[in-house]
Amino acid sequence: MKVAVALLLCAVCWVGLRAQCPEPGTLKDPNGVKICARMFEHSNIYNEQSCGGEYLDAFHNDDVPMIPWRWNNRVSSLVVNKMCSLTVWSRMKKEGKKRKFGAGIQYRLKDVTQGLFGNWNDDISAYYCEC
Repeated sequence: MKVAVALLLCAVCWVGLRAQCPEPGTLKDPNGVKICARMFEHSNIYNEQSCGGEYLDAFHNDDVPMIPWRWNNRVSSLVVNKMCSLTVWSRMKKEGKKRKFGAGIQYRLKDVTQGLFGNWNDDISAYYCEC
């Protein structure tokens, strides 16, 4: 009986630690305003544990050539709302490599190639979002 209770408690704790990416059509701020995209600082090899940690919201027509220093090269997963797109650059002032993400969930930016050998994990320095 004690083992069963311990296993149940572990399962409850595990579920509480898991992050989950929001569905693209549900992205809204606390006031109900549609969010164009949400960028997260963490990803995980298991999709259901991606989209964790702090996040940065991008709204319609947000044109950010210099991402806030705290977010520079920290984005590891993202969600783009339905009918929206997020264009990102690997360097400040919209320089370097460029990539456009359509509506959907990108669980691991490590899986998105950038050139021959690179990837987009922790490599976003500028963005433009439109719906």
